[in-house]
Amino acid sequence: MKARKKPVVVDVMQLKMCSARSYRKCKEFVGDAWIDYFVDGSCVNRDDMPSYYPAIKTLEGTMKISDGDYIIKGVQGEFYPCKPDIFHETYELVED
Repeated sequence: MKARKKPVVVDVMQLKMCSARSYRKCKEFVGDAWIDYFVDGSCVNRDDMPSYYPAIKTLEGTMKISDGDYIIKGVQGEFYPCKPDIFHETYELVED
């Protein structure tokens, strides 16, 4: 048996760690599911950029987001990260 993934348009943002604007916009996009990680291993939410990579709460648990990862908002409002190479194999960007 084979199946084809249905074409579904999803909201997406790409995290660029060297850009405070990108970081802020991604944090706003994800909202309460966003987690900032710091050196001591504690998870806190703050307005400034973290020392280490952030994470998001997903249906599968907390997942780290790396520089360049895409953050996808699923059809039921859930969020999950996607590595750039997988994103480009699976999705194509569309105009708003």
